[in-house]
Amino acid sequence: MQLTVIPERCSGCKICELACSIGRENVNNPKKSRMRVMVLYPHPVIRMPIVCRQCGVPKCGEGCPTHAIYRENGIVRLDEEKCISCNQCITSCPFGAMFLHDDIDLPLKCDLCDGKPFCVEACPKEALKFHPKHILGQAHRLSTARNYAKMSKVEYLDGGQKKIIRYAREKVKKDED
Repeated sequence: MQLTVIPERCSGCKICELACSIGRENVNNPKKSRMRVMVLYPHPVIRMPIVCRQCGVPKCGEGCPTHAIYRENGIVRLDEEKCISCNQCITSCPFGAMFLHDDIDLPLKCDLCDGKPFCVEACPKEALKFHPKHILGQAHRLSTARNYAKMSKVEYLDGGQKKIIRYAREKVKKDED
């Protein structure tokens, strides 16, 4: 399973951060969340949840001198017994998806809530999805198909010769008053 972010749907409400901190740390403190929603203003306005991508080859683990970061059943985890709080994993993560809080000795890292992410359940805009990995890229595939449907012509090479296929546009009748 994969946690996916759909930034276009994110409203920036940060309810996901609250759900994470309550579910994982038992406190209503978004700074103790294992994710962050980045909101940038004024133009363009960007609202982007930052979560661990559960990398196949986690850079955060490569940077760990004690090998406290490991993969188990497709989830990148932090072994709290091995961790020495050097924070090398935080600087090694290329996505900035590991966090610190002064009250907590260890880095905060998403472990997908052992298969039932609180953030996904709490998101009112469905900007966070938890789904099988085989559908990754589905949004891009749908976008490609929609863009293709809007095309009026396609140019291609056939035996070194340029050819064009033109599509007829469907006329829409307007209702008369």
